[in-house]
Amino acid sequence: MKDKAMSNDSILILNVDDNDGARYVKTRILQGAGFKVVEAANGTDGLAMARQMLPALVLLDVKLPDINGIEVCRRIKDDPLTAGVLVLQTSAALTGRDDKIRGLEGGADNYLAAPIEADELVANVNALLRLQRTQTELRNSEERFRQLTENIEDVFWMFDLQSRALLYVNNAYDSFWGRAAAQLQHNTGDWLNAIHADDRIAVSARWEALRRGEHYDEEYRLLLADGTLRWVRDRAFQVRDAGHTPYRIARISSDITQRKTMEGLLRAADDNKNDFLATLAHELRNPLSPIRNAVALMGVADASEVEVHRKARQVIMRQVGHLARLVDDLLDVARISEGKLALRLEDLELRSVLEPALETARPLMESRGHTLTVVAPPHPIRLHGDPVRLAQAVGNLLHNAAKFTVVGGAIRLEVTSPAPDRVRIAVRDNGIGISTENLPRIFDMFAQGASAHDRAHDGLGIGLSLVSKMVQMHGGTVYAESAGTDQGSSFVIELPVLAAPGAEPAAPAPAGGGVPVVTGLNRLLVVDDNVDSGEVLGDLLKLLGYEVRLAHDAASAMASARAFEPHAMILDIGMPHVDGYALARMLRADSALSRIRLIAHTGFGSAQDREKTAAAGFDFHLVKPAALDELQQTLRLL
Repeated sequence: MKDKAMSNDSILILNVDDNDGARYVKTRILQGAGFKVVEAANGTDGLAMARQMLPALVLLDVKLPDINGIEVCRRIKDDPLTAGVLVLQTSAALTGRDDKIRGLEGGADNYLAAPIEADELVANVNALLRLQRTQTELRNSEERFRQLTENIEDVFWMFDLQSRALLYVNNAYDSFWGRAAAQLQHNTGDWLNAIHADDRIAVSARWEALRRGEHYDEEYRLLLADGTLRWVRDRAFQVRDAGHTPYRIARISSDITQRKTMEGLLRAADDNKNDFLATLAHELRNPLSPIRNAVALMGVADASEVEVHRKARQVIMRQVGHLARLVDDLLDVARISEGKLALRLEDLELRSVLEPALETARPLMESRGHTLTVVAPPHPIRLHGDPVRLAQAVGNLLHNAAKFTVVGGAIRLEVTSPAPDRVRIAVRDNGIGISTENLPRIFDMFAQGASAHDRAHDGLGIGLSLVSKMVQMHGGTVYAESAGTDQGSSFVIELPVLAAPGAEPAAPAPAGGGVPVVTGLNRLLVVDDNVDSGEVLGDLLKLLGYEVRLAHDAASAMASARAFEPHAMILDIGMPHVDGYALARMLRADSALSRIRLIAHTGFGSAQDREKTAAAGFDFHLVKPAALDELQQTLRLL
């Protein structure tokens, strides 16, 4: 009894009875059970105290002098402030079956007729309080559930299992489905009308199968009224009662549009990767095949057949240039993607951009019999930019036009000034054109149009992307125009020009091609672990008039350097065991060898690679395969 009293001492009960003796007895019984009790002798006081004190329960006699107990009960239950207060009606006079029914219908939670035993009274009070606690916990649980579901972006539903009537849907439905939830009250299946027509029948069938206990986890599309397409993941399961009998269906619908978009991008990227690798393999084999054949031809042709050897050498040089171009494009893509492509900006004249661009593309145009027309204003146009990168961008457009214009076609390079502060460089052709579907994505990475009728699949699909990025880095724009397939194409670059004209820069010196005048600094040591590469380079240098020795690892290089005393060493970087960086440091640390000029000859050509070679002690950095004129120019600086 003591434990119960301790648990009940915070519970307030209002005892309303005009009979002092009866009221006293009931109060003593309840206090003995540990409850806190206050008293009222009439209905008016009882109502006032109920509003003021908000007891957990009112023990209410039916026969009161001013207001009968049934009316007092009704007013308590009708008042929002006291509607949750329990009412236990008692009566010593009105004890019939109809009296009890009238009391309960008046809002009482229970009705006891005298005589009332003490334990009966306490048991009824405790039972009502337990019921109240259960109902309160249920209401609190429902409120927590409501707050949870109303504050999530997913749509939460609850359906009756048998009738499929909608019992609940949260506020997310209206915005998610693009339809009013009120329509579901009139037609529970209205949600199906928003599903894309191609998905609706399958989803409806799976939803009906859920009633039979089948698994339901569907992904489908919603087509909203404004044309928006939204992907949904829809999951549902049967809710079971305490006896494990299913009676409801709970359902949650999530927006997976972003996930589906990412999956599509990943699939496209994977397709692009596969296309790119296939194209790369094709493009690498294209030049390798004539190189191999040219080398084989030179091997079997008699030394006296000068013209055969000359043509074979020309084939090899052209195809090596093509390979170098592919590698350069790949490296530029990587640098731009990583934000590592640095521009070497200077004031320049547009001719210093157009001339090298035309020079790189002219051989392909001539081989295909194209007619090239160049139209440019006679006055100088001055820019601020990187001449090499701008020439590369224009050259890519010219090369692209040559690839996709059939033999005998026409290509036009046209320079105009659409505004005083802008210059427009347009490359137009009458080639295969660009389809309407391809035009919007022509500057995307790995994008490919159709091939010219007389050419196989050509290029890596990164040239135009590089043009776009390089032009953007110069503050310009580039766009493409085409009336469609076989209607020709136009690629247009627009760049800002310098407002104030300055002195024209000196014309660039023509690329060297002759044999250098070899000074007294003519002893060279070539170090490369690739024997073929080292020997071919050595033979070339000997033909140019240099005295050459070869080494293929760091140890033999150090020994040769001491014995041969070269004026310069051409070092490969990627050698096993001791690489070129370490070898350079060893040479610089040796007082007898530290004055030798060091030239890095390596496949690593990024800005970071150049910084590393400089830090290791190299004087020059050449990227494999170094062009002959670049090698000669470097040797002149020894």
